[in-house]
Amino acid sequence: MQTYPATDEIILASASPRRAELLRQLGLQFTVCQSEVDEKQVTAETPEELALLLAERKAEAVAAQVKKGIIIAADTIVHLDGKILGKPADYSEAHAMLTMLSGRTHEVLTGVAVIRQPERRRAGHVETTRVTFRRLTEAEIEWYLRSGEAFDKAGGYGIQGKAAVFVEKIDGCYFNVVGLPLAALWKMLVQMGGIKPGEGAGLNVKTAPDHQRPAT
Repeated sequence: MQTYPATDEIILASASPRRAELLRQLGLQFTVCQSEVDEKQVTAETPEELALLLAERKAEAVAAQVKKGIIIAADTIVHLDGKILGKPADYSEAHAMLTMLSGRTHEVLTGVAVIRQPERRRAGHVETTRVTFRRLTEAEIEWYLRSGEAFDKAGGYGIQGKAAVFVEKIDGCYFNVVGLPLAALWKMLVQMGGIKPGEGAGLNVKTAPDHQRPAT
C-alpha cells in the first residue's frame, strides 16, 4: 500500500472515528489526540466564522501540548433558516432536527484548521456543501432515531450511514458532510510542507484521549 509519510508527526485533534477513517483513506500516518473545547462557549456572527473558529480553538488546545508536529482540527455544523444545528442533546432534539431538514435543502459547513509546530504556521479553510433531503415520513424519522446514529452527529444524521436513504441531492464535497473535506485538507498539508509522496510502512494509528499526550 502506498502511503504518504509526513515530514513531521501528524496529530488529529478529534475523537471522531469518521475523521480518522477519512485520514486513513489518504494513506496518512497520524496520532489521535482529542481536544477539550466547550463548543457552547464559542460564538460568531456567521456559520462560516463559527465553523472555522471552533476548528481553530480545537487545534490551539492540542498545539499547546505539542512542541513539534502538524495538528489537524475540524468542526462540522449544519445550517438552515439562520439556525445552527449541532449534535442533538436528546431524542426530542434529534427528532426536531430531522423534521426540520425533511424535504428541504440545508448547508453543511466544516471548518478545518492546521497548525505546524514549532513554527506556528497556520492554515484555515471552510468548506460548504448543500444537501437536499427528500420528504421524510414520521415512521422513517422514528426508524432512524432508533438506530442510534443521530446522537453524535451535527444535524442529527450521518450521510455515510442509514441516513443516506434520506439524501435526494448533494451539491459539493461529500466528504465534507462526513466531517472532513479531503481535497481541501490535502492542499493545505501540501502547501505547508507537511506531507510528501513516498513509500511508507503502512498506517500507525495510536490514540491518546483527552489530549493527555506528553510533549515531544
